[in-house]
Amino acid sequence: MIGPDVRHAIYQLHQAGMSRREISRRLHVSRSAVRRIIKQQGKFVRQERNDKKQIDVELLERLYRECDGRVQRIHEKLVEEEGVQVGYSTLTRMLRELGLSLRQPTRCDHVPDEPGAEMQHDTSPYRLKLGGQWAAVIASLLYLRYSKRRYLKFYRVFNRFLMKCFLHEALMFWGHAAPWCIIDNTNLARLRGVGKRAVIVPEMAAFSRQYGFQFACHEIGHSDRKAGNERSFWTVETNFFPGRTFASLEDLNEQARRWATERMEHRVQTKARVIPAQLFEHERLYLNRLPEHLPAPYQTHLRVTDQYGYVAFGANYYWVPGTGRDEVKVLQYADRLKIFRHYECLTEYALPPDGTRHEHYSPSGQPKPRYQPKNRHRHAKLEEQRLRGLGDDVSAYLDFVLSTPGVQRHRFTRELFALSRKLNDDVFRKTARRAHQYRIVDLATLQRIAWLCLTQEETVLPEPEVDEDFQKRPAYQEGYLTDQPDLSVYDQLSEEKQEEDKQEEDENDEPF
Repeated sequence: MIGPDVRHAIYQLHQAGMSRREISRRLHVSRSAVRRIIKQQGKFVRQERNDKKQIDVELLERLYRECDGRVQRIHEKLVEEEGVQVGYSTLTRMLRELGLSLRQPTRCDHVPDEPGAEMQHDTSPYRLKLGGQWAAVIASLLYLRYSKRRYLKFYRVFNRFLMKCFLHEALMFWGHAAPWCIIDNTNLARLRGVGKRAVIVPEMAAFSRQYGFQFACHEIGHSDRKAGNERSFWTVETNFFPGRTFASLEDLNEQARRWATERMEHRVQTKARVIPAQLFEHERLYLNRLPEHLPAPYQTHLRVTDQYGYVAFGANYYWVPGTGRDEVKVLQYADRLKIFRHYECLTEYALPPDGTRHEHYSPSGQPKPRYQPKNRHRHAKLEEQRLRGLGDDVSAYLDFVLSTPGVQRHRFTRELFALSRKLNDDVFRKTARRAHQYRIVDLATLQRIAWLCLTQEETVLPEPEVDEDFQKRPAYQEGYLTDQPDLSVYDQLSEEKQEEDKQEEDENDEPF
């Protein structure tokens, strides 16, 4: 398509006396196009289709209401009942041009930036290296719109309970809360509806009332309603992540806390050159002041004390004081556990670091439990170390087996080590080399390979070592003068056994 500027230049050059051939050569436009543009005086003439379908607008609006906006049903009624032959794509274009099948975007309100008016919360997923391993985490960020204060924390998963824990931690750190918290249409706080018609989950509505604020969802497609929060995530990606390493999830959260509450609060921000710490001193006069001893959110879990006095929670085991095995209540907080029995708090535990599993904990200052479970998970590090010391062939086979999906690492290592104790080193190395060659991970097959290697062994067994001075031993001197034992009785037993076997064979050979 030739643009309006080129069309105007072609017409002006023609008016100035330049030939059509020269205009075509200079502007790299075909001569037929030059003739057509000169004929149109450089203007763009819109050509209307002669065969364009014309359908009554009132008919389309009526069918759209009757069919509840189902375009396929509208097309069927037009063709079958109204006798209008129209293509499906043409019908959808007409409905779009009339604004029937296309929802018109609504405008977003411009909310003035007033002190103490609102705060904003949102989450964002990331993939980070924690201790050298890639891990998926979810960032949760609370943002005070006027003073630009932030509170940031990362989680492995994020649910409704953790959302309450995060808001409690952030608001108690600030000591104040805004009357409104702007969120997206997340099902963590929204029960049904969207935007202004959203209904908040009763549990979250009751939680927010304790802190003096209400949740408000922005309209769909209007994420800029909490643009300060969205911008904060961009700052996290461009200022917090680069140049930092994280040893664990706890280290990540500690660095995030210092970055959000210390570094960013005293840094000049926005074009207005404001400092969040100074603005907050003014905004706190308009915020709701929170009591110092608001109860932290928790979850209740029912557990049964096992025979060793432990309760299981989060893949770890916690000892319950006393001698009974009653049912107890475990109250899960953001950073600790409390164990209750009959409305009495028996003990309290701090939650272990992220990734801790199969550990047993007992309260400090109290006697340790008398009995310990015997079926604990035992690692096979020592067996693996001894196997690798047998040679490169065994070590290579062990690396192959342990990298195979579905192999129980510690159990296989222990059983392989037990097999190595039954064979000499050369035969075991030959077995491991052959099993690695044929990619064998089954222990029964491995034992058959070991037996095959034993039967094919051509080495001569070593002669037993005999002490030539055995005749000088006191036991030999004491019994060498005794009579030789009579072993003929064993020969008689052997002859009787042969005769019995021969009789059985004769009886079996007799015809019926």
